[in-house]
Amino acid sequence: MLEAKQKQMQSVRQVDKPGHKEMLNYGLGFFGIILVWTLVGSFLTFYYTDVAGISAGVVGTLMLVARLFDGITDIGMGTLVDRTKSRHGKARPWIIWMTVPLAVTTVMLFTVPNLGMTGKIIYAYITYILLILVYTAISIPYKTLLGLMTQDQQGRSTTNVYTGIFTMTSTLLVMMAAQPVASAIGGQLGWTVVAIAAGLIIVTTSLIAFKATKERVGKDASVQVKDDVPLNMGLKALLTNKYWLVITGYCVVTYTVNALLTGAGIFYATYVLGSGSYFSLISLALFIPSIICFFFIANLIKRFGKRNIALVVTVIAIFGPIIKMIDPTNASLFLAGTVIQGFSLIPVLTLLYAMINDTNEFGEWKHGFRTEGLINSAASFGMKVGTGIGSALIGWMLAYGGYVGAAAEQTAMATTMIIALNIYLPLGLCFLQILLLWMYKLDRQYPIILAELKQRRV
Repeated sequence: MLEAKQKQMQSVRQVDKPGHKEMLNYGLGFFGIILVWTLVGSFLTFYYTDVAGISAGVVGTLMLVARLFDGITDIGMGTLVDRTKSRHGKARPWIIWMTVPLAVTTVMLFTVPNLGMTGKIIYAYITYILLILVYTAISIPYKTLLGLMTQDQQGRSTTNVYTGIFTMTSTLLVMMAAQPVASAIGGQLGWTVVAIAAGLIIVTTSLIAFKATKERVGKDASVQVKDDVPLNMGLKALLTNKYWLVITGYCVVTYTVNALLTGAGIFYATYVLGSGSYFSLISLALFIPSIICFFFIANLIKRFGKRNIALVVTVIAIFGPIIKMIDPTNASLFLAGTVIQGFSLIPVLTLLYAMINDTNEFGEWKHGFRTEGLINSAASFGMKVGTGIGSALIGWMLAYGGYVGAAAEQTAMATTMIIALNIYLPLGLCFLQILLLWMYKLDRQYPIILAELKQRRV
């Protein structure tokens, strides 16, 4: 019995996986995609309110409506990816098809013409929803590609680490450089120039990733994949996949927090700390734990597992908002608290997509078929809903506080809302993150599940 189990475990270790160059280029592709996500998540609310002149309440509603629509389109896109058949595979072709449309719609989003208030709002809805459709059509296949490159758990984790490095670099570039560059150029033109630069980067990195990656799962004769799984069957399988439910719930909560930290940070820097220039320092402080972690994360994953690392760093992150609460107007305390709070970004940057794709094997083990596209699109639905909730809360709470875009000073109530968005809400949501991570226990079961799957295919 022991010998049979050892053979099973040996076969798991022999699963085909990408080389480091391919992993690196996969991560590079994410660099361009995350530029859009960060530019929109961190600055679009500010751009709409303080540059385009749209009221905060209208912007909050727009963000939630658009993101909910975005989440629904994710499910359809995941099903479409699962049914795609081409010589390039089922995920990779979408990367090449959608890269130019994504670049163009990014520029359109940050170029609101002077059409009167009603015209601006209509333009904002149309262009934002258009960008959402295109972004979904490239991001879902790209996330799905990670699950198609290999079934090797360590290979996925290592690829996710490369992705995290480029994600962090891309996010830092946008959060630290976008606002100063846009301000230096000035007004509407400044943000349009920033969007054009992002568009050029998107096209370049996506082309490199398309050429450098390979889909293996499903092409290997030892991996039998059931094609054209009916949507109702796939959805039923999702809803009975307990680990997918947990990780999707985690996505909702985590991306709500991220939307608050990035989208409301520019308001905090400007109106609580007294200068928008603090936002670049806040952004850097938020990523310091992740920067340090990248030197150790691969070995830590091997020793402790993805879930355990995610749980520990999230517990540490609780103390960030508590430090900020000591004196919300003190820049040094706020920056110190931001560094501690930045521990909560480590799972997002280095572990999350690997954890999502690991639920593919649990679903196959339980139901007998794979739906990589649907798994990733439905988890992405959670990310989009979380981002929509966070962005909507920013707009609605600013409107409730009487926020006036581009005003020299804000009302006391508006300032209170800005503080709540940056400190109190993230603190409460951090406890939910901890609960969900405690419920995710797939890491220790995964090797056995994969061994049993390979035995079924013999």
